[in-house]
Amino acid sequence: MSSRQKILVIDDEYDNASIIKNGLERKGGYNNIDIFTDSITALNNFQPDSYDLIVIDVRMPNMNGFELYKKIKERDNKVKICFLSATENSYEEFKQIYPTGEENCFIKKPISPSELVNKIKYILDS
Repeated sequence: MSSRQKILVIDDEYDNASIIKNGLERKGGYNNIDIFTDSITALNNFQPDSYDLIVIDVRMPNMNGFELYKKIKERDNKVKICFLSATENSYEEFKQIYPTGEENCFIKKPISPSELVNKIKYILDS
């Protein structure tokens, strides 16, 4: 079933996006993953109803992950979103912007591929 779900990874560092994609493919069996390394390009190419989940890095140039989230949700309010960040400040900001965090998940970097797959499966299944 996981192979049919489509995931979008947006991280301004290609290595990070590639590691996430490879981990989800190898450990989670997901094989329908797109990556973008620029938030503006990702938004310009985003099509509603085309992804089950979007994994967004919080700290990116041009448009941060929270701003990108808001713009994506204007186009597709059903897509699930997970945020990635290496800083504790991002988590505090996340909790202020989304105090309930019901449809969102927050992933702290670094994360092992197995842990990442578990979090992704959890959010996709909820």
